This record gives sequence, C-alpha cells and structure tokens, in this order.
Amino acid sequence: MRPFLFILSAVVLMSLAFWAYRENYATQRAQKDVTALTREIAYLREALSQQRAEWAYLNRPSRLRDLVVLNFDSLGLLPMEPEQFGRVEQVAYPLPPLMLPELGMPVDTMGTLSDQMEDTP
Repeated sequence: MRPFLFILSAVVLMSLAFWAYRENYATQRAQKDVTALTREIAYLREALSQQRAEWAYLNRPSRLRDLVVLNFDSLGLLPMEPEQFGRVEQVAYPLPPLMLPELGMPVDTMGTLSDQMEDTP
C-alpha cells in the first residue's frame, strides 16, 4: 500500500509542478500584454492631445476670418450679425398631444338581435 501512496504523491506533485509552470508563463504573457496595451494607450493619448492642439490652432478666429476674406468670391460668407437670429416667439413648437376623454362606463356596441331586426325595413 505504501508504494502506491508514494507513486500517487509523486504524480500529484508532478501535476502541481506542471500546473505552476503553465500558470507562470501565462502570467508573464499577460503582463507583457498589459505593458503593450499601456504603451498603446499612452501613444494614443499623446496623438489625441496633438490633434486637439492642431484643431484649436486651425479654428483660431483670426485665421478663420482671414480665410473668409480670402475666399469671399467663391463662398460669399458674411460676418454674423445679431439681426440674423430669430426671436423665441418665432420658434414653432410642436403641438401638445391630443387629449382623449376618459372612458367611464362601458358602452354596448353590439346590441341585441331583436334591435337589429326592428331597424331593417
């Protein structure tokens, strides 16, 4: 019985060692993936901040004003004036939903057979 227990213990020990070996390499691979993702996130954040800075640079009011003057012949853009905006009274708001009357007592729509016979000539 003892040799069987020794062999069983050795097999269990080897299987646990194999499991630990695989878990170690899986953990290292996951850590490498996390590191790569962290680098990619940092790169994308930097690219996004550069694009925001470029967008702010391109949308400067003085630059846009110069472009409007430069392309006036083809675009025909004019400066915005307060008179171009409408008043609140001019806004067409949607109509309120149609309110149906509440139903009280049920209405008999079928009638009886004798009522239908009397109505026919």
